Amino acid sequence: MRNICLVLLITLAAGAPAAGPPSVFAIRGAKVVPVSGPVIEKGTVLIRDGLIQEVGSNVAIPPEAWVIEGEGLRVYPGLIDALSSLGLPEAAAAPAATRAGMRVTQVQPSPTPTPAAESRAAEGPEDRPSNTSWLRAADLITPGDRRLETARSAGFTAAVSFPQRGIFAGQGALIALAGERPGQMVISAPAGLYLTLTTAGFSSFPGSLMGVLAYIRQVYLDAEHYRTAKEFYARNPAGNQRPAYDRALEGVLEAPRVLLPASRAVEIDRMLRFARELKLNAVLYGAHEAHRVAGLLKNSGVPVLVSLKWPERSRDADPEQADSLRLLEFREMAPATPAVLAKEGVRFAFYTEGVTGSREFVRAVRRALEAGLSPEAALRAFTLAAAEIYGVADRLGSLEKGKIANLIVTDGELFEEKTRVKYVFIDGRKYEPLPEAPPEEGAGPQPSGEVLR
Repeated sequence: MRNICLVLLITLAAGAPAAGPPSVFAIRGAKVVPVSGPVIEKGTVLIRDGLIQEVGSNVAIPPEAWVIEGEGLRVYPGLIDALSSLGLPEAAAAPAATRAGMRVTQVQPSPTPTPAAESRAAEGPEDRPSNTSWLRAADLITPGDRRLETARSAGFTAAVSFPQRGIFAGQGALIALAGERPGQMVISAPAGLYLTLTTAGFSSFPGSLMGVLAYIRQVYLDAEHYRTAKEFYARNPAGNQRPAYDRALEGVLEAPRVLLPASRAVEIDRMLRFARELKLNAVLYGAHEAHRVAGLLKNSGVPVLVSLKWPERSRDADPEQADSLRLLEFREMAPATPAVLAKEGVRFAFYTEGVTGSREFVRAVRRALEAGLSPEAALRAFTLAAAEIYGVADRLGSLEKGKIANLIVTDGELFEEKTRVKYVFIDGRKYEPLPEAPPEEGAGPQPSGEVLR
């Protein structure tokens, strides 16, 4: 009898479902801000198996749902960092090689071409300096990147992460900021090809801005020739030599869009012309002086990613050296750029450029709000606008039935200094933000390393 009871217990235990996190949530009675539609003053968001099942004021809550009482709370779509290296710790160790306008970040230079390599004819992708266009962020994701939790605590649920070394740095991926395995985190890839205007590390071509632009132009000309040769051979293989495989050009052709650096007005104009010449599906990033050419951007239809790392005077600057009026104007007007873009109807999204701590992030956004940007436009720039620019608005960016359950719950209006993120949902799983450490005395935004004088 004793043995029979033991067998029954073992059998029942084997048949019992494994305990795990709840898969059905209902946030009830909260102020719901869908972004894609009108605000619901007292609404319910029902989440099931990682997706939004229902959103509305009269949603039936199933008995198996884990209910969160939303009285006094607000529900927003999860924020999207439109350009980052989150989840790619190796990229974070050496910041992006960019000269986006008036700012320069320290570069991890690409290997300097050896004299032997420079003296012989190019033989393939290994001879294309500073080009790793085949590198895929989706293959490099590390779920253990500590910055993911910091970003989640500030309300970010997704990011578009790119390798950021070299001129043709690599292919980005839109990732969820949580997951046990890298494959679970990828939402869409490739997201685009990240380009910089890096000149460091070159003793000769392309060791200048003119050289880099000429080099980029030549790579795209080579890519078009390579495409034509492949298509011709596919149609006429008999009697013709096959074109050699070139992974650098394969990466260039694979990219659905190209991210180009442009912060100053003159650079924006230059890159718009450059993109038009090369027939690129371009997205500009940096854009701190885009307010001066908003009409040009609107007519071009090219979307813009605006950095939240507003230009500041370097802490190491010589106190005896007076800044030029041009530089002072640049610093003063940069936070007004988003408001001007919104007024002109230019498509734009925000990226943090490392400004992900909750307090620092809110301070940066509030500078744009104080310069005229509406809270609604700011929210859209972090959600639906970013999703539209990267072609994923059918699954992210707003609170709608059927979309991925990436959302945040706050105890007040988003972007208010006293508001705190209470819950973060990513793929329908609930996370609670880490308590933010008190700010250090004298801490503030890091200097942007301006070079304009």
